[in-house]
Amino acid sequence: MAIVRKGQAEWKGGVPEGSGSVSVQSGAFTGSYGFKSRMEDGPGTNPEELIGAAHAACFSMALSLALSQAGHVPTRVQTTAKVHLDKRDGGYVIPLIELVTEGEVPGISDEEFQKLATATKTGCPVSKALSAVEMKLTAKLL
Repeated sequence: MAIVRKGQAEWKGGVPEGSGSVSVQSGAFTGSYGFKSRMEDGPGTNPEELIGAAHAACFSMALSLALSQAGHVPTRVQTTAKVHLDKRDGGYVIPLIELVTEGEVPGISDEEFQKLATATKTGCPVSKALSAVEMKLTAKLL
């Protein structure tokens, strides 16, 4: 049986003057978004930021699982996902996501850490969902 999670968004008005709200099923996050939060540095969140947070969370959890299954329980794994939004051919695209992860993992070699991080880059569920987007990974063992 599939696990189903929901995110919800509502937009009111036109673009760029309108505004929206976004929330998640668990109630852990509710926020506003708008044109200025997406294309400028205005208040609120934006879809790319939310994609980045979801990807970073999934990657960190998946890498922690892979490390644990390899016998190296991490003290911590911290990941940032930089989601690029570019204007191309009259529209916008996400051409690149840069994953930058750091791990504190007792007793593991850098070679094994890099191997597991690289496998996680394509193996975590959010990476799979975003597979049409180029992904770059920088992994650092602390």
